[in-house]
Amino acid sequence: IAGKILPVYPLTEGLFQKTMRRILRNAWDSYLDHLKPSLPPALIEKYSLLDPWGAVSQLHFPAPDQDAEILNQRRSQAHRTLIFDEFFFMQLGLALKNKNRVAERGFSIPFHAGMFGRFEKLLPFQWTGAQKKALEEILSDMARPTPMHRLLQGDVGSGKTVVAAAAALQAVAGHFQCALMAPTEILAEQHYLTLKPWCEALDIPVALLTHSTPESERKKSLPSVVIGTHALIQEGVMFEKLGLVIIDEQHRFGVLQRQALQKKGISPEGHRPHVLVMTATPIPRTLSMTLYGDLEVSILKELPKGRQPITTRLYGENQRELLYEGLRRELAQGRQAYVVYPLIEESEKIDLKNATEMSEHLKTVFEPEFPVALLHGRLSNEEKNGIMEQFRAKKIAILATTSVIEVGIDIPNATVMVIEHAERFGLSQLHQLRGRVGRGREASYCILMADYRRSEDAKKRLSIMLETQDGFRIAETDLAIRGPGEFLGTRQSGLPEFRVASLALDGEILAEARQAAFDLVAEDPTFTKPEHRKLPEIIHRRWQGRLGLSQVG
Repeated sequence: IAGKILPVYPLTEGLFQKTMRRILRNAWDSYLDHLKPSLPPALIEKYSLLDPWGAVSQLHFPAPDQDAEILNQRRSQAHRTLIFDEFFFMQLGLALKNKNRVAERGFSIPFHAGMFGRFEKLLPFQWTGAQKKALEEILSDMARPTPMHRLLQGDVGSGKTVVAAAAALQAVAGHFQCALMAPTEILAEQHYLTLKPWCEALDIPVALLTHSTPESERKKSLPSVVIGTHALIQEGVMFEKLGLVIIDEQHRFGVLQRQALQKKGISPEGHRPHVLVMTATPIPRTLSMTLYGDLEVSILKELPKGRQPITTRLYGENQRELLYEGLRRELAQGRQAYVVYPLIEESEKIDLKNATEMSEHLKTVFEPEFPVALLHGRLSNEEKNGIMEQFRAKKIAILATTSVIEVGIDIPNATVMVIEHAERFGLSQLHQLRGRVGRGREASYCILMADYRRSEDAKKRLSIMLETQDGFRIAETDLAIRGPGEFLGTRQSGLPEFRVASLALDGEILAEARQAAFDLVAEDPTFTKPEHRKLPEIIHRRWQGRLGLSQVG
């Protein structure tokens, strides 16, 4: 219609724009008198916003003098108002969760200098500045009489495990137990192998508890440090005095699983254990403020000294002989390699190389000089652990595998990571797989073998892998490509759904809304001011069940 700016709505079959606009006009006219203000007037003035319902009106029924281009780019004042409104009430809920947690009672575990000094002498390396800062934050939290709720996020190889170990030993020094829960048996076993020598040197009992652990062993009293999988939260697993819960790769656990482990440590008096959650998947700032906005955050961006940068190259099928030549050179120097495939076995639906067939192919190329083994998720835990033990002992030169080794495998002698059909892997997976090498002092390589028929998204993923090893930059790119839902995967619970706001595009507004929400709760925690009394009702209406909110206001 000439002279008018009209909104464009998503439609279904049989529904037309003209009909949709008429429905919206009728709804607006019928219910306008029932609408109540949401944002406090002081915030509207401070952040130069519109009344939210005025903003809704401007977007559904734009005036002829509005700039259509600015509207299409989501840069209008009306858009900014509604984005702020959505973020503000979500952050207000998180601010209240944080306030409620501060009121909880926890175990105060003072810093034990003697234990820390003994542990430090066992380490063959110096702490990085980032590790020192994170550890100070964690130990300060543990010394308080309220339970710690902290997220430790760090890039691949940044040294999260040793920070977690130092925290665990402080709990033990305070006469408490520590439980470390990992999502897979391979990762739990890796943590056990890392922590066991330290614990034994300090005369601290440590145990591994997984579904492979015999029933009789699971029912025994648990030692000071227990490392395990979901088996830790099963009935019959009892802790005497659990003071610290550490959850690794926390995004692979549901909220209820994390809570179940913490509940095992609640004392008869109601004291709760400290909780440290860790992730090796760098989380973009906007997602961190959304999903973990009620947690304190420690970040490890600095890599330990001596770590070599990983040379990343992109090869096509016509460069396979070049790949094998390079592999032979590395293996001849006593190094080891991973070759990762997207499938375990041949598929009738997808024409991709698979680990089972290609492991046989690799044997014909490299054996008997360089032994090859096959590892994938369908093997029993005993078989998987046996293969990994042989690989650690350098009895296997090439490990043909699936992405089962994506997280937690630490073999410093492995210097080559080959990823077949790299265009089929997600960016986070590619970054994690690359992080399995470069863990020693030798130069390491990541070879991305990719089909030339690539989607635009695949081209972006491969391009950023060649440009940088910065996991935080990679995570931001991944969020922009996939959006927050896919970035976190289907198992992640608690991700809010926004109607107008975008976590990938609206980070600055999110930061403003977060500050406003936390300031308001600090200033008026019980919502006694007249202009604040309706806020708890709005939070419950919008977010109840999606932020795990307890009592509010």
